Amino acid sequence: MTLLQGTSSVIFALILGLVGIGFVIWQIRNVLDEDTGTDAMREIAAAIQQGASAFLNREYLYLSIFVVVVALVIAYFINWQTSVSFVVGAIASGAAGYLGMFIAVRANVRTAAAASRSLNDGLRVAFSSGSVMGMAVVSFSILGLTILYLFFGRTAASTAELIGYITGFSFGASSIALFARVGGGIYTKAADVGADLVGKVEKGIPEDDPRNPAVIADNVGDNVGDVAGMGADLFESYTGSIIAAATLGVGVAAAVGAGKELSYVGLPFLIAAVGIISALGGTFLVKTEDDATQDDLLKTLRMAIWGASAGVLVLSLIMVFLAGMSLWYWGAILVGLIAGNLIALSTEYYTAYSYKPTKSIAKASETGPATLIIQGLSVGMESTLAPVLVVAIGILLSVWLGAKADGSVTAGLYAVALAGVGMLSTLGITLATDAYGPVADNAGGIAEMSNLPPEVRERTDALDSLGNTTAATGKGFAIGSAVLTALALMAAYTEAVSINNPDLTLNLLDGPMLPGILIGAVLPYVFAALTMTAVGKAAYAIVLEVRRQFREIPGLMEGTGTPEYAKCVAISTQSALRQMILPGALAVAAPLLVGYLLGAEALAGMLVGAIASGFMLAVMMANSGGAWDNAKKWIETGEMGGKGSDAHKAAVIGDTVGDPFKDTSGPSLNILIKLMSIVSLVFAGTFGSGLF
Repeated sequence: MTLLQGTSSVIFALILGLVGIGFVIWQIRNVLDEDTGTDAMREIAAAIQQGASAFLNREYLYLSIFVVVVALVIAYFINWQTSVSFVVGAIASGAAGYLGMFIAVRANVRTAAAASRSLNDGLRVAFSSGSVMGMAVVSFSILGLTILYLFFGRTAASTAELIGYITGFSFGASSIALFARVGGGIYTKAADVGADLVGKVEKGIPEDDPRNPAVIADNVGDNVGDVAGMGADLFESYTGSIIAAATLGVGVAAAVGAGKELSYVGLPFLIAAVGIISALGGTFLVKTEDDATQDDLLKTLRMAIWGASAGVLVLSLIMVFLAGMSLWYWGAILVGLIAGNLIALSTEYYTAYSYKPTKSIAKASETGPATLIIQGLSVGMESTLAPVLVVAIGILLSVWLGAKADGSVTAGLYAVALAGVGMLSTLGITLATDAYGPVADNAGGIAEMSNLPPEVRERTDALDSLGNTTAATGKGFAIGSAVLTALALMAAYTEAVSINNPDLTLNLLDGPMLPGILIGAVLPYVFAALTMTAVGKAAYAIVLEVRRQFREIPGLMEGTGTPEYAKCVAISTQSALRQMILPGALAVAAPLLVGYLLGAEALAGMLVGAIASGFMLAVMMANSGGAWDNAKKWIETGEMGGKGSDAHKAAVIGDTVGDPFKDTSGPSLNILIKLMSIVSLVFAGTFGSGLF
């Protein structure tokens, strides 16, 4: 039976995308209807809103110039259809990030007010804000892809040509994602590091103390980096996985001669569509009691994600049947869902302070910051093993399932791409568990600065600590999904290269492949160095400014002077926008330079090297950073001497080192490997054998 294929699949996905938009609008209304607290709370929230909007407006202004230039290049060298798709993808990605940030900076004060009533109320408001980000990402992506598919489907000469056009949508999303993630990451960590080094380490004042001139910039950074940046990142992963699967679907249909090309192309859209409904249902499972422990809160979010995953499994089985596809492909979707959850559990184990690895880092603080940093690096390096094994086994199983389904190498690669779509199908809720964290963090800051009762700060701290863990698991999930997406895009690239260059062979032992692998392997390290240096430079400027204000503003330390918050916000904004240019340019230029100078074979090798080294470096940096952060949080609960102890001071230094690890360089690496893969795919038809 084949009831859903091609255009009917896309229309079905379009309808469910509209359902997702309806849910987003409903949740926005729910959040905005919440109480905004006292005048002092509203004043602080307004300052955060203004800072976040000012940064994103300037960042998007700069990016609009980049988008126009690249669109013209694509129109000249490839075709106008791909150029239009590129612009639409950039706009959709930017809009999803902006909407998530817009609601987050309004939900923070409402979460603080709700936490005054109960822990469950605070969780409900913060998570509702996160679900706006999650559902906006998947809905905007599906709507953009389906509208472009239907629009260009009227004139495209073939399905392959049609998919080639909408590949530009993923390129546009990737470009915005990289700059949003890098720029937002530099901003948030420069402010955070500057605030911590002077405020907590030098002056010994609490986190989010209103006397700290960098405190508003720090709270702004949580939103532009961890909400808008993370949203754009996963928007790009989600989009790329669908594009890669659809591209390989054309190839597998041609290879097996089954006459069901539109079914192969339509299935990724169907899986993504039912994922929207499943994630929507999962959001209603998030609730807790006021005396809930950290483990109880984790179980609540875990059950919501697992419930959404179960929904995807059931509904995707129906979709595979209605599309007339082999049930072996449903097995690949199952593999992707299991792999995603296993990576999240592994990340949780290595970063949550409920478990041994993070406690071992806290224990190392007894002998000072040096041993704490050594132990944190060790934990991060060890944490790479589990996700690498999970992804490797997932790839092997997917290839085997694809071969069972259609008996071809291309079918195996198509199954890998479907596993990536399956892993990301619940993104509407998995991203919500991540995006809610910065809202809870900001709520704690507002509670501190507006002198709310201690029990309110205790509740927001519980939500913030949970947010640190879910943010870490979200980063692990993002990195794992990025690897599957990048591998699928790389496979699609090799297919495109083979079509355009029938005589070209991709052999590891051939000369161009080996240098390509080495170049690819070193790029993540160069990229990470650039982003770490950028955070260091921006943080240096913030530290000097905060020290100046404490030195020159009368009564600031005593609480009678008024900090000049706007100056720290301006420094973070200017530094982030200036420092994001070089890393972003590297990601776009590297595949083009290798492809044109060394040829298509060398570029394939470069992608292999970049995906392998980028995967492990990203996991190590993200998990080390998350573990350092939660080691500090564990000490702050009263362990190891509690706040103000020598152990706590050592942990603050470790957390400061870990900040750019987990929130700038680590997460940006997964966008790097995806962006290089999608650039390679878009320009695949223009690469030859190189100049050497």
